[in-house]
Amino acid sequence: MRRNKINKKTAIIACITASLLIAGCGQQPPEEAPQKTSQQETPEINKVDENKLQQTFEQATKTLFKYRAVSATLFGVSDETAGYHYKSEMEDYSSSQEMQLRGELVQLSNRLKELTTDTTQDEENRRVVADIIDYFSGAQGMPVGYIDPWMGHSAFVANQINGPLIDAPNNLINSHTVNSEADASDFLARLNAFENMLASINQKVLNDAENNWIPPKIILQKTINYLDGFVKNKVEDNSLLTSFKSKLGGVAELNEKQRKQFYNDAKSALSSKVYPGYQTILDTLTGLLPKATTESGIWAQPGGEAFYQYSVSKLGDTDLTPVEIHDIGLREVARISAEMEQILVAEGYTEGSVGERVNNLVKEDRFVYEDSEKGREDLLQFLRDSIKEIELLMPQQFESVPPYPVEVKRIPIATQDSSAGGYYTPPAIDGSVPGIYWINLKEMTANPTYGLKTLTYHEAVPGHHWQVALNMAQEQMPLLRRIAPYNAYVEGWALYSEQVAYEMGLYKDDPFGNLGRLQAELFRSVRLVVDTGMHAKKWSREQAIEYMASTTGTAPSDVVSEIERYMVWPGQALGYKLGMLKILSLREYAQSKLQTAYDSKQFHDLILLSGAVPMSVLDEKVKAWVETFL
Repeated sequence: MRRNKINKKTAIIACITASLLIAGCGQQPPEEAPQKTSQQETPEINKVDENKLQQTFEQATKTLFKYRAVSATLFGVSDETAGYHYKSEMEDYSSSQEMQLRGELVQLSNRLKELTTDTTQDEENRRVVADIIDYFSGAQGMPVGYIDPWMGHSAFVANQINGPLIDAPNNLINSHTVNSEADASDFLARLNAFENMLASINQKVLNDAENNWIPPKIILQKTINYLDGFVKNKVEDNSLLTSFKSKLGGVAELNEKQRKQFYNDAKSALSSKVYPGYQTILDTLTGLLPKATTESGIWAQPGGEAFYQYSVSKLGDTDLTPVEIHDIGLREVARISAEMEQILVAEGYTEGSVGERVNNLVKEDRFVYEDSEKGREDLLQFLRDSIKEIELLMPQQFESVPPYPVEVKRIPIATQDSSAGGYYTPPAIDGSVPGIYWINLKEMTANPTYGLKTLTYHEAVPGHHWQVALNMAQEQMPLLRRIAPYNAYVEGWALYSEQVAYEMGLYKDDPFGNLGRLQAELFRSVRLVVDTGMHAKKWSREQAIEYMASTTGTAPSDVVSEIERYMVWPGQALGYKLGMLKILSLREYAQSKLQTAYDSKQFHDLILLSGAVPMSVLDEKVKAWVETFL
């Protein structure tokens, strides 16, 4: 990952777009394409269309970041790209602003769909960007929830795992760089602007509640617990303040008096604006508890069944029904469990179910780092070493190398209770912030040694970091394509990466490591079962927890937070396995057609260098690539 440029693209990838179908994502092409009347007219027509296309791309980017200033910081875009100086701004999640954002995006999507293009690359950009804008505009006719630049139309603006109450502080802490007095002033302005942002969130919560759209009772309680911890934490210990103080120490142009003034002003803003705003939302959610449902699935919300179908189509990127997806999950669970059974028996573990035997492994000291600061640091170092190990082997199957580094960090203690076991945040486009692989070290038994390599391959290399960083480095693509959040593609790639690492020999002579890989794949297959179980088959939270825990052998603390995550993010958990299965099927198709002409490096460049796309587009690209050989 230290190499500083992307290797050349293959010539084949450059030419396969010429054979792609000219059609909108899931839509039919116009009945008649504009006819060229003369060679003299063609350049002028193309220039006009191309100008409109680029202008619409730029306007869509500006529109999104006009309403999502903190996300602009996360991606590290320039003021010119965002269309204004956003680094001193926070966001407005009020119902009126949410609907205004969605309305503007719908108009831009419609404008893109009306444009004609002359080159296949422009057509692909038009199709994909129009689809991305549709994704950000949310489910039409459902004003509840909010638009998240990663999750799209999310059900609940206040929840225990993400959303502006959690993401805004984290992004300011991790992504808002302070290298000058102006940067410090921007950070301070944002702390003061928290007041209005929090008021808008409170209004959105209340407005959704008026429509009887309230998170399940257990989700409300977990969110209340997070907010309670936030406001009870001493201001001087709040990470927003401690991180700001640390950042101020690195600004050479500031003297000690100026640093102290910035610190005191920030502390005052937290005390008088940030904390009271969080307390107000805490009080609001507490007041909603008696009205909240005890049901776990989104089906229990007004219009929830339609919202789930929308979420399945967007986040699962599939036309399959929930019942069909549920059945796929059950079949995959059976297949993978049988492979795990073989390893366990071979290693002398024969008593109990697969899940029970795997769960019992964490009782052996050899599979768990000690529960201490030293143990946690040793674990983090193992992850860093695992990244270095696989980076040396990447040239076996990969040609292009991302220019951004990746770092390994512990999930902050303040948010670890409701966070996933591990996740990834992207680098800033300007390189000011690296990609970060976060791991939850609250409970050391939740991170057995035999599962750590697989988690690393998923979150870092060749998984999320490799894919996202390569995507962001494609400067020839519209920005919205470089940061495209297609869930099935992104998560499917990361799960596929775990298998690629296995094929690269990284589990050779490591049966327990391979057991951990299979457990991770089993976990994603179980997600198909429990997500559809809760949201379509009306399973309870407890039923889903029991099924996942007994089937996978995962630590109980992880299972509970996972199930509660699916309750908040209906459909998101489907993307991993469905996306992996699609990529594997496309690879099998290419291998069967090309035989000895198949090249894994070319295939992986084909998948990665066009960025995240809908699976229908990926299907076309792979089949067009295969045709260039036949």
